[in-house]
Amino acid sequence: MNHTIVAIATAHGVGSIAIVRLSGQESLPIALKLSQKHTLEPRYATLTSLYHDSGVLIDEAIVIYFQGPKSFTGEDVVEFQCHGGMIVAQSVLRACVAYGASLAQPGEFSKRAFLNGRLDLTQAEAIASLIEAKSDDAARVLARQMKGELREYVEAIRDSLLEILAYSEVVIDYAEEDLPQDVVDQIGHKLEKITKELSKTLESSRRRSGLMQGFRVAIIGKPNVGKSSLLNALLEYERAIVSEIAGTTRDTIEEQVRLGTHLIRLVDTAGIRNAHDEIEKIGIERSIAAIENSDLVVALFDNSRECDDEDTAIMSLMEQFSSTKPFICILNKVDLPQKFETTLLERYVPIELSCKTDTQALVDALTHLMDYDNDSEAMMLISERQINATAQAVNDINDAHEPLNSGELELFSFHINQAIRSIASLTRPYELDEMFDKMFGQFCLGK
Repeated sequence: MNHTIVAIATAHGVGSIAIVRLSGQESLPIALKLSQKHTLEPRYATLTSLYHDSGVLIDEAIVIYFQGPKSFTGEDVVEFQCHGGMIVAQSVLRACVAYGASLAQPGEFSKRAFLNGRLDLTQAEAIASLIEAKSDDAARVLARQMKGELREYVEAIRDSLLEILAYSEVVIDYAEEDLPQDVVDQIGHKLEKITKELSKTLESSRRRSGLMQGFRVAIIGKPNVGKSSLLNALLEYERAIVSEIAGTTRDTIEEQVRLGTHLIRLVDTAGIRNAHDEIEKIGIERSIAAIENSDLVVALFDNSRECDDEDTAIMSLMEQFSSTKPFICILNKVDLPQKFETTLLERYVPIELSCKTDTQALVDALTHLMDYDNDSEAMMLISERQINATAQAVNDINDAHEPLNSGELELFSFHINQAIRSIASLTRPYELDEMFDKMFGQFCLGK
């Protein structure tokens, strides 16, 4: 942490401006050497020439000095805004290294910001995810987390658990003190409230995980129902081979497409049927795996053919997975004479269309499912790490109920300690002194 680091902060390629960033105690001296100036006023943009250590002119650039701790990393930071393209930026980078800076490792600027208390883990993860956001909705969620929304949520849960732990420790160690008789009931009510809140957050985050990673949409149906035609229509080019021969699609085909503000991955699966060809059997197995790994599923049925066992198998899959992921039911080929008994699909509220002529109704349905409810009160976790830590906290709290009810408060305190550590791992490590502060401060013990 004592050495000064440098890196190009803008993406590779040609552009009007490239930014080279320094961070560390030697940032200002290095910037002064490059600019051949005696001083730089903090937080002011200075237009100046930059020079190699040999005195050769590199570029005319804007230099901004951020004096620590009022900077992104909490250290002295200098940014050089030079002309775009990699040649100029690389020249500035080499000059900084020649004056004593070290090349930054991936994520090292954000790591220093975290270690210096400028960011917590939720904000650091939000920054990393925002760079790769797959939709406008995802960007809005991440922007709020960068401002500390998830941190405030976690701190409130953490504080409530600390209060509960303080109650428990006081009952164990200071039973002679004048404490409320209904203290155990109070603890139980608080735990129920916390569990309900965390479970709501977990359910919402798991359901909306595609918002962060990009939604995977599987297209399923029996052979020749129009899956490949639908894929081609949504992509607006002939990606998949369309044929009257059953089993033309032997494997899953994946392509990305933007629908509304979302970048999604469409998965065209092999027709699901009782196959005798070994290769086709493998394709069907992969189709079922695609359903399991998808965020949304589009199930196609053929309006021009009677319902058969293969259609029934698709309905069975919808029944099997409907509790874990949303399905959109499509009755395709409505431009042809009707033979499919539509009452069989009534409970699925099918969308009737011809994927060769108009898929807008499907696009609207997909967009509606993917759009994030910005007015939703449920907090959203943005990574598998955050989801796993929250799920562990819920498990720890659930494990605490039995010892609480049986009066085994030492074991109860152990589980609450574990819950605090689990939820605290989202933002910052838990210190035992926090519990002592809460305990002695709230109960005025040691008088």
